[in-house]
Amino acid sequence: MSEAFKQPVSVLVVIHTPQLDILLLERASGAGLWQSVTGSREGDETLPATALREVAEETGIAATADALVDWRLGNRFPILPPWQGKFAPGVSHNIEHVFSLPVPAIVPVRLAPDEHTAARWLPWQEAAEAVFSWTNRDAIRLVARALSAARLPVAPRSSF
Repeated sequence: MSEAFKQPVSVLVVIHTPQLDILLLERASGAGLWQSVTGSREGDETLPATALREVAEETGIAATADALVDWRLGNRFPILPPWQGKFAPGVSHNIEHVFSLPVPAIVPVRLAPDEHTAARWLPWQEAAEAVFSWTNRDAIRLVARALSAARLPVAPRSSF
């Protein structure tokens, strides 16, 4: 595949605080299209390297590989017509790999103006409703539910 075309392999990175506020970015190519950090793999970079590069490019957040959580989940979906021309002829589907990145608190971001026009932090339930793609909605819910479940108190075992 020529490097002139995007690879049909991408990442989605849900950036969140401990309180599960989620960072959303508004796409420059469409007002009202909110999403988490996304982007296609370049060359032969690893998926975690793609995730870290996209986070840095789209938000200015410099993260390390040990902070990134790989959910080992890939969603396959059809490439929508507005983006079809970015891929080689005959490529109709993309596989998006899900990651999350915890940050200690709501942090300011530096947007890439050619990609995004606005950023906002929302509680996870609102963020899940605000995103335009089902894969992003499901990823936010997955991260929130898993982290919420990890915080539940564990009942002591009965001695019976």
